Amino acid sequence: MKRILITGSLGQIGSELAVALRARYGADNVVATDIRSQGPESVTGSGPFEKLDTRDGEALSALISRYRIDTVYHLAALLSATAEANPQKAWDINMGGLWTVLEAARAAGCAVFVPSSIAAFGPGTPRDNTPQDTIQRPTSMYGVTKVSGELLLDYYHLRFGLDTRGVRFPGLISNMTPPGGGTTDYAVDIYYEAVRHDSYSCFLSAGTYLDMMYMPDAIKAAIGVMEADPARLVHRNAFNIASMSVCPEDIAAAIRKFQPNFSLRYDVDPVRQAIADSWPHSIDDSVARAEWGWKPDFGLEAMTRDMLTALGKRLGTKAVLS
Repeated sequence: MKRILITGSLGQIGSELAVALRARYGADNVVATDIRSQGPESVTGSGPFEKLDTRDGEALSALISRYRIDTVYHLAALLSATAEANPQKAWDINMGGLWTVLEAARAAGCAVFVPSSIAAFGPGTPRDNTPQDTIQRPTSMYGVTKVSGELLLDYYHLRFGLDTRGVRFPGLISNMTPPGGGTTDYAVDIYYEAVRHDSYSCFLSAGTYLDMMYMPDAIKAAIGVMEADPARLVHRNAFNIASMSVCPEDIAAAIRKFQPNFSLRYDVDPVRQAIADSWPHSIDDSVARAEWGWKPDFGLEAMTRDMLTALGKRLGTKAVLS
C-alpha cells in the first residue's frame, strides 16, 4: 500500500487529487500539506493534514519520516500570471521548493510526481500537434521554472536513480475550485459566470486556441502515470497529455447548447494574452498513450454539461440543461 504526501494540497489540482488518492489508497495513507491551514473540509478533515512550506527541508523530511512516506506528489507552485507578476518569488517557490522536495525524496528513497505544463513550450515550439520532444524556449518565468523542473527531474533519475515522473498539463477546468491566477483560467471562470450571470467578459482574445482538460482527466493522468509499469517508460517525466483544443468562442458555443442566451464579450489582458500566444494550440500525446495507456474520458460537450450541472447546484442556481 502506498503512503503518499501531497504538497500544495489546497490548490486547484491538490484539493481534488487528495480526495481521489484517499479514496484509492485509504485516508490515513495520504498526508495532505499546504502553506495555508484553511481549506476545504474534504482535504483538511478527511485525513492527515499538516501545514508545510516546501522550502523547509527539515520539516518536510520529518513528515516523510513520521508518516513513512514512499511517494510525493509535489504540486506547490505559483501559476503563470501570478508568477509573471513576481518572477523572483516564483523562482524561489517553484524551484526552491522543488529542489527541497527532490533532496528529501532522495534521502528517503521516495518516488516523486511533479507536474509540468504547456507553459514549458515557447514561441519557437511547433504550435500545432506539438510533439513530445521538441524545442522548449519559454518566455514566461512560469515556463522557465517548468522547463528547469523537467530537466532537474531527469537529472535526479539519471544521477541518483530517483523514480521521478510527471505530465505536462494543459489548461485545467474544475467545478470544485475557482480560478487561481493562471492564463487558462478564463476557461474555468467562463462557466462560473455563465451560471451566475449568463454572460462573460474574456481576458483572452477570440481565436486563442489552447489545450484544455477537465479535472477528472487530470487526476486520472496524475495517478495513472505513477501507477504505470516502469519497464514501459522510455520517458520518465513531462509526458504530453491532451484532451481538447479550444478557443473562447468554442466554449461559449458549447455553453449555448444548454443556455441559449449566454453572451461572450472580450476585455483582453495584454500580459496573459502574450503568455497564451507563446503556447501551443494543440498537443500530440501519442507517447503517453503508447508508454502507459493514457486516454481522456471527457470532450468539450460532456465537460460543459457536467460543469454547468455541478456549478448550478453549488451556486444555488437552476441552470437549464437541454
